[in-house]
Amino acid sequence: MPKARAEIDESLKWDLTSIFKEDQDFEAALEAVKKRLPELQAFQGRLSESGSMLLSATELEMELSQEIEKIYVYASMKNDEDTRLAKYQEYQSKATSLYADFATATAYFEPELLAFPDGLFEDFLTDETGLKLYEHYFERLFTKKAHVLSQKEEELLATASEIFEQSSSTFEVFDNADIKLPEVENEAGEKLQLSHGNYISLMESKDRKVRKQAYEALYSNYQQYQHTYAKTLEGNVKVQNFKAKSRHYSSARRASLSGNFIPEQVYDVLLEVVNDKLGLLHRYIGLRKEILGLDDLRMYDIYVPLTETDYKFNYQEGVEKAEEVLAQLGEDYLAKVKRAFADRWIDVEENAGKRSGAYSGGSYDTNAFILLNWQETLDDLFTLVHEMGHSMHSAYSRESQPYVYGDYPIFLAEIASTTNENLLTEKLLAEARAEGDEDKEFALLNHWLDSFRGTVYRQTQFAEFEQIIHEADWEGEVLTSDFMNQAYAKLNEKYYGLSASDNPEIQYEWARIPHFYYNFYVFQYATGFAAATALAEKLLYGDATDLEAYLAYLKAGSSAYPLEVMAAAGVDMTSSSYLESAFELFEKRLDRFEALVKKGVYGRG
Repeated sequence: MPKARAEIDESLKWDLTSIFKEDQDFEAALEAVKKRLPELQAFQGRLSESGSMLLSATELEMELSQEIEKIYVYASMKNDEDTRLAKYQEYQSKATSLYADFATATAYFEPELLAFPDGLFEDFLTDETGLKLYEHYFERLFTKKAHVLSQKEEELLATASEIFEQSSSTFEVFDNADIKLPEVENEAGEKLQLSHGNYISLMESKDRKVRKQAYEALYSNYQQYQHTYAKTLEGNVKVQNFKAKSRHYSSARRASLSGNFIPEQVYDVLLEVVNDKLGLLHRYIGLRKEILGLDDLRMYDIYVPLTETDYKFNYQEGVEKAEEVLAQLGEDYLAKVKRAFADRWIDVEENAGKRSGAYSGGSYDTNAFILLNWQETLDDLFTLVHEMGHSMHSAYSRESQPYVYGDYPIFLAEIASTTNENLLTEKLLAEARAEGDEDKEFALLNHWLDSFRGTVYRQTQFAEFEQIIHEADWEGEVLTSDFMNQAYAKLNEKYYGLSASDNPEIQYEWARIPHFYYNFYVFQYATGFAAATALAEKLLYGDATDLEAYLAYLKAGSSAYPLEVMAAAGVDMTSSSYLESAFELFEKRLDRFEALVKKGVYGRG
């Protein structure tokens, strides 16, 4: 049983008093912003009067947005400490409502701005020097001109935002709260209630009967309710296509990518290169079959660990190893990492009611906090350096940029975190080789190859499916469960080289993937992992200018377009070269892994 939160040492909890000393301070801040929202209305219809009027409106919007972010972060993280507490559930609800009220109060801003006659903004820029700070911000807004609607239409869409979220909300409630999964048996023959939380651990069981039973039990649910899941996903796809058509985009994919100023070429190049490299994945799957000694590898055999090496880290060991690895990024970077540990940015241990998983959070005015649920595994060490990568990216951006550019776009979000993972992998592999410990080397290679498979290959598979269903709905195809089952089964067979007929349950996997409600988000995991692989190679084998370029990327925030930021760091993401580089490393490590298998090394030290 997890401990109660009160039983956990204070040094292992994040310090949210650095945001608000007491809950009353949060409540006061929330009420203060609420009272100020009407001030925004004073500028409605007046943005075109003068440069000073536009500047005043912009500064007020930024000021209130900055405060609301801090309020939301506090409420959200207090709720995550123990999700059972009604007080902090209410706090989060109030903060969410405040965001919605702010969006409604500022709905006039973009339509009014984009109705400016040609040349007016340039005149304002000349007359009002204070607008220079926001020049790139406005430039980004003006690129949307063809896709922003009238003020009344924008207000209508803003008001309907909760309606648009209904398919996603229904999926979440149905999948997480209403569905009761069947009972299964663990390795000891004990009955237990199958859940999303224990499913992965059952799929990692050394007992194939346990894996098969858990797999079939889980997917029996998605088979039984496939039509309901199809309706919720179809509803979400229709919303995205409706919004894209309303805003005069050629596709939902184009609408989504344009929000981050990413050309569709980036998506297309990813699909093209990954499809071209499926042979490497088939090789890795073949090795898994050989190591497990199976004649008939199935999808429920994909996640079982191939190594039995007891490779664990307690938290203090994890901290020391993280500092040792991240020292490669320079004294300033390491100093920030040490500050994160010393100033209690990190909530380390699991406690009853605590949100599961891990993340890096915070706002412009707060520390870049990290939530963990430390279990002393190798994965926990990787999670620590991964989330530290996010937090250092946030810290550098916030310290280097004004608020308007102090956050980085989603497209860049997974790159810094995964670069850290790559640096850790190389460090641990070098240590294993130096020690002559082939069992440890095998375990590390297996971990990295599985990460690559799960991120680059699997997320690209998801991205391809997401494109298929949006295009089908756009063309008038009805997204029945049969349509999605067949499309997904065909894709899965192509990616894994395992026949659909031998793995009939996998056709329902689309129904359990929450990311399909995130609107063309998943491809960025794959591009981010590949770009991070390229950057890590530069940091490991390049010179001081490569490190300087990398730190400049961390500091850039949103002060330039994402592809410009990456190009300055040395990665052209419109080209296939960074992907080819990542697959070269995958093949190199796969070759070494295969050589160890031929020697009979299976990580059983």
